[in-house]
Amino acid sequence: MEPGLWARLHGAVIHFPIALSVFAVLCDTAALFCWLRPVSARLLAAGGYGLYLAALGSVPAVISGLVLTRGDMFGHGALRWHHAFVWPAWALLIALAVWRALRREAPTRREHAAYLAGLWLMTALMGGAGHFGGLLAQSFP
Repeated sequence: MEPGLWARLHGAVIHFPIALSVFAVLCDTAALFCWLRPVSARLLAAGGYGLYLAALGSVPAVISGLVLTRGDMFGHGALRWHHAFVWPAWALLIALAVWRALRREAPTRREHAAYLAGLWLMTALMGGAGHFGGLLAQSFP
């Protein structure tokens, strides 16, 4: 398949997990600020579902990216910078989703704040990956 088609496919599938990750971080942040109110449980549930769907949606994004780069997980130039942000962001996304799925009881406010710090870090890393990914996208026809 031609690189331009893979670049468009990759560009199409990455936006779903990015949007859901931002949705999750906003819901979980709002839940922390209204911790003892009834709406907090609904915000936590919405954030959790957003995170699970983002983790699931990230798999096609990663696969299409690896196909696009012919399996080069490091690269050079802008691709190296893109991957320097992508791999830690993806690892955090999967780790946070797994932690949240395995967590049986409701987290304490302190645990949720620590989880939320990881979620904000993951979102910031995704932003860096998106910046360098945009530079790479400009190089494809």
